Amino acid sequence: MTWPVVRLDDVAQINPRLPKNIDDSRVVSFVAMASAGEDGMLLNEEPRILAETKKGFTYFENRDVLLAKITPCFENGKCLRPGQISNQVGFGSTEFHVLRADEKLLDPSYLFYMIWSKQFRFLGEPSMSGAAGQKRVSTDFLKGFEVPLPPLVEQKRIVSILDKADDIRRKRQQAIQLADEFLRAVFLDMFGDPVTNPKGWELLPFSTVGTLDRGKSKHRPRNDPSLLGGAHPLIQTGEVANSKGYITDYSATYSDLGLAQSKKWDAGTLCITIAANIAKTGILTFPACFPDSVVGFKPNNKVTVEFVQHWLGFLQKNLEANAPQAAQKNINLEILRGLSIPVPPKSKQEKFSEIVSCILATERKISTSENMVSEAFESLSQKAFQGKL
Repeated sequence: MTWPVVRLDDVAQINPRLPKNIDDSRVVSFVAMASAGEDGMLLNEEPRILAETKKGFTYFENRDVLLAKITPCFENGKCLRPGQISNQVGFGSTEFHVLRADEKLLDPSYLFYMIWSKQFRFLGEPSMSGAAGQKRVSTDFLKGFEVPLPPLVEQKRIVSILDKADDIRRKRQQAIQLADEFLRAVFLDMFGDPVTNPKGWELLPFSTVGTLDRGKSKHRPRNDPSLLGGAHPLIQTGEVANSKGYITDYSATYSDLGLAQSKKWDAGTLCITIAANIAKTGILTFPACFPDSVVGFKPNNKVTVEFVQHWLGFLQKNLEANAPQAAQKNINLEILRGLSIPVPPKSKQEKFSEIVSCILATERKISTSENMVSEAFESLSQKAFQGKL
């Protein structure tokens, strides 16, 4: 089916202005950039008085669509579905574009799905301008963007299909989150709060339950091309922080020269970040090198690596909050070595490790399913906006 194609500014207002006769005393919803999820959902809002908010922020209304215009938020899909704020009027970050559908022609949710799609982001990314790290999608790009315009009844049918597909995808994501929460609950049930140690387990210095050493990267500059591009995996701080427990891939490698000025750690090593992202952890699933912003831990016969990882998970926020800060937050090796760790019987820890293994196997299956659902959703989106759904 072929639908007419129109410019976006023919069927929607782009960044509409605040009406002059609006009541300055009314309560409005304030939405920061961090409050817009990459799944289109509103994570948080703050009630404010309009008079105190209208200057220096972006005006929008309840049925408008918000689109992050700055990198990397735009590329990551930060976009707010219509109809989520508690008040009729809202204000938000100046890094939002506001799109207001002409509802006689365009369904607001249909508009959301169009600009939230990967295809839209793919087309928008080359149009971004500005300095590195501060690139933005322009208003002119949005105004001139061409959109397929089926009849309203067809738009609502497409929205209904995409809503159902997206609901399945979000349920997969929620299942993974519940699995993580379940492991925390199991840990607390088996061992008690590791901070207060209500079960009275023996307390030992962290340094006595295994070896703790910083990664190595002696050569300067660290990005010398002669160090890179070989066969030896190189793990960075961000890859540990984003590993979700186990480090299963890598984006950089060392050459033989790079390895000679570093150190390769065995699979099963617990990687602990000590700079920028404090006390985030990931267990290596393959031998790898890492820089001195990461500490490697290898357990002895007193503990299992899974027990130690989850113990640190309970301490992470406190360690991060109390980390010294110069150019960036960091903790040193001595802080880690001096931490007191409760040490339950090894057999109990091994039971916990078995539970972790089972839960992670389930998570992997859910993640595989989620990826398939995401691919199906993108395929549905493309077909919908091509008149093939």
